[in-house]
Amino acid sequence: MSDDNTALCNRFRGYLPVVIDVETGGFNHETDALLEIAAVILDMDENGNLIPGQQIHHHVVPFEGANIEQAALDFTGIDPYHPFRGAVDEVVAIKDMFRAVRQAMKEANCTRSILVGHNAFFDRDFVNAAVNRNGIKRNPFHPFSCFDTATIGGLAVGQTVLAKACRAAHIQFSNSEAHSAIYDAMKTAEFFCWVVNRWKAMGGWPLRENDGHPL
Repeated sequence: MSDDNTALCNRFRGYLPVVIDVETGGFNHETDALLEIAAVILDMDENGNLIPGQQIHHHVVPFEGANIEQAALDFTGIDPYHPFRGAVDEVVAIKDMFRAVRQAMKEANCTRSILVGHNAFFDRDFVNAAVNRNGIKRNPFHPFSCFDTATIGGLAVGQTVLAKACRAAHIQFSNSEAHSAIYDAMKTAEFFCWVVNRWKAMGGWPLRENDGHPL
């Protein structure tokens, strides 16, 4: 890796941050259906500011035997069996996302990806469960580390709810569009970028010799 502070590969110790949001048939990643998945691959501009990049989005066919709670469908408004939904099998959705992430890693000279999510453990667990169910190899994501914007939001703006954190950061947020995987992923990406870039603007990055932690 170079010493260029505008290179994405140098910002998160070689990790490529990828925002993931899933919509599901419940809270149990082992038994409940994955119904929708979206990814926003983050990039860095010429000034070293983090920006949302490529988007990947799939509606997903519930895996065989999956549990789907009616309360979850009422919350998201998803009809898993709508004929015009355009859903694909979860193995297709996951592999397509992984291909895009691996290509972005190569282009950014990153060694691995790291999941960014709002309450990120939830999205990570559902992705990992789909990976395990389908015997998918070469998962580009770190197996357990992730960046959680609920925690980051509590630190940065005193808010842990995504809508409130976005509004505190003056990022437009529509409650009527929320709970779509691609919308929530984009808003999570915008908020994460805002926090990282604000930290940079305040002098927190890059680290300096007098911080005691030179690059």
